[in-house]
Amino acid sequence: MLRGLTTITYSADDVDSAAQWYQKVLGVEPYFRKEFGGALAYVEFRIGDYSHELGILDRRYVGDTPAVQGGTVAYWAVDDVQTAYERLLALGASSHTPVTEQGPGFVTASVFDPFGNVLGVMENAHYEEVLAGRDVA
Repeated sequence: MLRGLTTITYSADDVDSAAQWYQKVLGVEPYFRKEFGGALAYVEFRIGDYSHELGILDRRYVGDTPAVQGGTVAYWAVDDVQTAYERLLALGASSHTPVTEQGPGFVTASVFDPFGNVLGVMENAHYEEVLAGRDVA
């Protein structure tokens, strides 16, 4: 079911300041920016040998649940988000965020595992591109 780690998402009160700080830390500019309501709400960097993704999301969109106050979500690549999400719920997880299209080729969902951790699943076009460029079966 889980194919590999695709994206880690952190949260920040000031996405622009966080993006500038991470740009200095990582030595690369974000390749993707998204606004909600006219304000920068999300940025994403591609880093490392496998172009892993690090996202920074405006903390207003994380939620108030104590288990996610830090706002960190690890997203795992899957072939079908809806199927993976339903399977996780059937195995005892509870919904954190429903299946949501984030843009062409990017669909996410997340659950609380039975232990209070947030587990994200994602259909990720970038992950597929990376696999296509490597000798991976």
